[in-house]
Amino acid sequence: MSEEMSMDLYDAIARRRDTRAEFTGRPPADEVLERILGAAHRAPSVGMSQPWVFVTVRDPGTLAAFRDHVHAEREVFAAGLTGERAETFSRIKVEGIAESGLGVVVGYDPTTAGEQVLGRHAISDTGLYSVCLAIQNLWLAATAERIGVGWVSFYREEFLRDLVGLPEHVRPVAWLCVGEVAGLPDVPDLERLGWRGRSPLASVLHQERYRG
Repeated sequence: MSEEMSMDLYDAIARRRDTRAEFTGRPPADEVLERILGAAHRAPSVGMSQPWVFVTVRDPGTLAAFRDHVHAEREVFAAGLTGERAETFSRIKVEGIAESGLGVVVGYDPTTAGEQVLGRHAISDTGLYSVCLAIQNLWLAATAERIGVGWVSFYREEFLRDLVGLPEHVRPVAWLCVGEVAGLPDVPDLERLGWRGRSPLASVLHQERYRG
C-alpha cells in the first residue's frame, strides 16, 4: 500500500463523526449509496457467514414514526439525569432521522450460513461482531464520500423490528442516518458539549498482561 493510500485511510478514520445537526436533507446519490453499502458488504465475517441485512428507509411516514419513538426514549433517559449531567444532555442532539432523508437499518441474521459456522461454536457473539465490522466499513466509506452517518441507539429493538418488518430471528443492530452534510465538526459533539472526552491510547494499552 502506498503512503498516499494509507494516509487517505487514516484521514477518513480521523474525520469520521457521528453526525446529527449537519445534514442538508439530501440523501446520497444512488451510485454513492451503492458504493457505501458495497463496502459494508465486503467486511470480514466469522466463517464467511456475512450475517448482515440492510433495509433502506426513505418513506417520510416511517422516518417520522421512528423519530417520535426516539424522542420518547430520549425523555426516558433524560428523566434519570440530574444536575450537570441533565444540563449537558439537554444540549445534545441524539438523532438526525428526518433531517438526513435516509435511514439504513442494519440487522444481524444468524441463519445466513446455517447452524455450523466456522469460528462461531465457542463464541456465539462473533456473528454480531461481524455486523459491527460491516457498520464500520460503511461509516468509513461514507466519510471518504463526504456523506454523514449518525448511529441512533435510543430505541427499543422490538419497535424497530416491527417498523421495518424484520423477521423474529433477525436482530436490529443499528439505525444509521445517512445523508449529505454541510460539513463535519472538527471536534465530536459529545466532546465539544462536555459529555465525555476521548481518552489517550496509553490509558487503555497494556503489555503482556492486563494491569489495573
